[in-house]
Amino acid sequence: MKKSFWEAGHRPTLIAAFLYFDLAFMVWVLLGPLGVAISADLGLSPAQKGLMVATPTLAGALLRVVNGLLVDRIGPKRTGTIGQLIVIAGLSVAWAFGVHSFAGILALGVVLGFAGASFAVALPLASRWYPPEHQGTALGIAGMGNSGTVFAALFAPTLAQLFGWNNVLGLAVIPLVIVLAVYQLMARDAPGTPAPKPLAAYLSPLGSGDAWWFMLFYGVTFGGFVGLSSSLTIYFNDQYGLSAVTAGYFTAACVFAGSLVRPLGGAVADKVGGIKSLSVMYVIAAIALVLVSSAPASAVAALGLFVVAMLAFGMGNGAVFQLVPQRFRQEIGVMTGLVGMAGGIGGFYLASSLGLSKEATGSYQPGFLIFAGLALIALGGLSAIKKRWRMTWGAAVQGVRI
Repeated sequence: MKKSFWEAGHRPTLIAAFLYFDLAFMVWVLLGPLGVAISADLGLSPAQKGLMVATPTLAGALLRVVNGLLVDRIGPKRTGTIGQLIVIAGLSVAWAFGVHSFAGILALGVVLGFAGASFAVALPLASRWYPPEHQGTALGIAGMGNSGTVFAALFAPTLAQLFGWNNVLGLAVIPLVIVLAVYQLMARDAPGTPAPKPLAAYLSPLGSGDAWWFMLFYGVTFGGFVGLSSSLTIYFNDQYGLSAVTAGYFTAACVFAGSLVRPLGGAVADKVGGIKSLSVMYVIAAIALVLVSSAPASAVAALGLFVVAMLAFGMGNGAVFQLVPQRFRQEIGVMTGLVGMAGGIGGFYLASSLGLSKEATGSYQPGFLIFAGLALIALGGLSAIKKRWRMTWGAAVQGVRI
C-alpha cells in the first residue's frame, strides 16, 4: 500500500471505524449462527427460521437511513455511540430475562438491526478523512468490518453448545463494551463537514436516477453477502446434516473470504475503475449461485461454490463504494444510508426467500436461482448506464477511474 494513503487521512479514526463496524456486524448476524440451537429450542419451521435470521437484516436496512440522516446532522461519532449503547442495552436485557418465544426472538432481531445500521456510520466516519483517489481503499478497509460475521460463525455455535444460546447474548456484550471505549478514544469527526441542511434536503439524492442505480447494485452485492452470512449455518445443517458447530465453521470460511477481499475490491476499483470491476463480479456471483442451486453432492463442493460467490460479492461491495463518493461527495452520509438500506433489503430478501423456498418446495434451489437472476439484472443495468456515467460526472472527477 502506498505511503501517501496513510498520510492522506486520520489513521486512528480509520481503525476505530473498522473495529466498531467489525463488532457491530458480529452481533448483527448473531441469530444466524445461533439459528440451529434457537430453532430446536423454540420449534421453528423453515419459514420461521428464514424470517428469524432475516429480521435483523431488514431492521438494519431501514435504520441505516436514520443513521445516514443523523450522521449529516450530529456527526458520525455521536451517531455511532448512540447505536452502540442501544445494542448493548438490548442484548443485556435479552440475556437477563431470556427469550422464550418466536415473537421475542423477532423483537431481539429488531434491536440487533441497530448494529447493522453501523454501516451508515463507519463508512462516512472514514470517508470524510480521505481524498477522492483513496476512497476505494479507505472505505474498503473500514468496510472490512464485515469480517465480524466470521467471529459470530466461528464462536457462537460452540459457545451455545457449552453455555446455552441465551448466555451467548450476554457474552457478546463484553467485546462490545471494550470497542465502545476504544471508539470514544480514537474516533474523530473530520474537519470541514458540510453544515446541516433542512430535513427534506437529505432525501434530494433520490431525485437522481443514479442514486437508484447504486441502490440496486449494492442490493445485490451486499445483499448477497449478508444474506448468505445469515443463512449458511442453517443451510449446511439442513442440506448436509452438519452439526451446528461444523456448519458454523463452513459459514465462517465463506464469510471470511467475502470480508477479506472488500478492501481489495476497493483498491482494484481505484486502479481499473469501479464499473469494470463490478461487472466482472456480477458474472462470477451469478455463475456460482446457479451452480450451488443444483445442490452439490457434498458439503465441501457447496462450500467451494459459496466461497467463490462470497469473493465476488465482497469485491463488488468495495467496487460500489469506490463509485458512490465520486458521484455524491456532498451527500455521502445520506447516500451511505440509502445505499446501505438497499443492501440490507437485498440481504433480507435472500435470507427469507431461502426459508420460504425450502418450506414451499422442499428445496433451496428457487431462492438461489432468483438471486442469480438479480445479479444479471444488475449487470444489464450497469452496462446500460456506464457510458453516460463516464461522460458526465465521471469525467469531472480528476485522476480517478470509474
